[in-house]
Amino acid sequence: MSEEKSLNFIEEIIENDLKSGKYETLVTRFPPEPNGYLHIGHAKAICLNFGLTQKYGGYTNLRFDDTNPVTEKTEYVNSQQEDIQWLGFQWKNELYASDYFDQLYSYAVQLIEKGLAYVDESTAEEIAAQKGTPTEPGTPNQYRERSIEENLALFTKMKNGEFEDGACILRAKIDMASTNMLMRDPIIYRIKHAHHHRTGDAWCIYPMYDFAHGQSDSIEHITHSICTLEYVSHRELYDWFIAQLGIFPSKQYEFARLNLTYTVMSKRKLLQLVNEGYVSGWDDPRMPTISGLRRRGYTPESIREFCERIGIAKRENLIELSLLEFCIREDLNKKATRAMAVLDPIKLVITNYEGDGEILIGENNPEAEDKGGTREIPFSKELWIEREDFMEEPAKKWFRLAPGATVRLKFAYIVKCESFVKDADGNVTEVHCTYIPESKSGSDTSGIHVKGTIHWVSTAHAKTAEVRQYDRLFSVVSPDAEEGDFKDYLNPNSKEVLSKVYIEPALAEATLGTGYQFIRKGYFCLDKDSTADHLVFNRVVSLKDSWKG
Repeated sequence: MSEEKSLNFIEEIIENDLKSGKYETLVTRFPPEPNGYLHIGHAKAICLNFGLTQKYGGYTNLRFDDTNPVTEKTEYVNSQQEDIQWLGFQWKNELYASDYFDQLYSYAVQLIEKGLAYVDESTAEEIAAQKGTPTEPGTPNQYRERSIEENLALFTKMKNGEFEDGACILRAKIDMASTNMLMRDPIIYRIKHAHHHRTGDAWCIYPMYDFAHGQSDSIEHITHSICTLEYVSHRELYDWFIAQLGIFPSKQYEFARLNLTYTVMSKRKLLQLVNEGYVSGWDDPRMPTISGLRRRGYTPESIREFCERIGIAKRENLIELSLLEFCIREDLNKKATRAMAVLDPIKLVITNYEGDGEILIGENNPEAEDKGGTREIPFSKELWIEREDFMEEPAKKWFRLAPGATVRLKFAYIVKCESFVKDADGNVTEVHCTYIPESKSGSDTSGIHVKGTIHWVSTAHAKTAEVRQYDRLFSVVSPDAEEGDFKDYLNPNSKEVLSKVYIEPALAEATLGTGYQFIRKGYFCLDKDSTADHLVFNRVVSLKDSWKG
């Protein structure tokens, strides 16, 4: 019997809250801003929030934090919904911060009426200077002492569009000497004359994240508002707003976000890579976005397993990309159909093979319980094999083809190399072999034992495909930690395109979203760029971790 897994600190809090009767129902939320595509770091938060309500009952809301109309698009909303569902989760309620614009405005009015908010006409530079420093208190300005009536009138004018962008803001009136800089009269509302993807031009003032988030949690009766560690200092403000408004007391808890080697997680930086053409789009298979990982060939199960393995902690750490690659290898090893593909071909001619060929039988997946069934593989006198499987002057312990050497052709016969042909440049173009008819796989009576087995594809039956081999997007472990522009550390070899690869006929029926193991070469999947006449496969991951750094 397996040992019971210990609880993480958030699970301990939830179990205590439910046992004590503090809450009858656990309610969490996943609150992305629709200003880009979700990445692997968001996957961790998704698995946590939805996983908790799956474990303890209750439900999770999907709430789009759409309070900045300048950067938000319906395209991003749609992609984020698709990513969550693809990962295997379903929200109870689809909500938007913009659903609460009227209520949030009312809350701001309540703060003004209590003498806890004021309209400030200072410039951004003046406000920054007045904030003080972590060791010196801030300086109140003349607007802080405006009357409640004047603030209400000015805030109404802000709402009615009577001021230009940046002319004034609404600030909470808290404590300009607080040791927490965020408590030094934070901005609640700013003016933005911009078209909103849902509310159109109904509003020209928009709430700041710190004002919208906690109140939205409260409106939805979120019991455990889980966010990443950079929001620790925001918790005091989160609690202050809720206390002053006397609304449902949602509670915020923080965990370490996911930092992954050889990539960046900032949506701003990822957008830069897209807009400046360093990648083909948000779903480029080298991107750490969920859509990029999906296109690359990662499975939902592998990403959920990865998130489970890294766990939930209170301290920031850097997770090895190789762990994510391990998870997809483990998953695809059990489910990927095996097939043969020759990526760098030379021809093998079996000089003593007679006839038009035959049909051999191959296992689809020896790691699956039922071996994944079998498939028919055409065999003939002329085959494509990998250039690297022949060596004119073999090294020690070389178990593949060389003059006089024998090797088994996967699912087929033992062959012996008799000679080879070179072109004018000295490159080997053909290898000539003889085969042993009694050595057929599954009914071998030859008594000959060979140490090497190589894959192949019949030249008469081969289909062609393009193969895109992907590697790490950056050449350094932590691009964000390096000096200068992060783009200076992009890996120039992160994508290699092989324009003419020979594949066995069964792969012509490959489908999107299905993983395949190209025997001895790695795991691959069909790319969305494929057409009936031009198949394109992406390498998901190599068979073994071969990264040299």
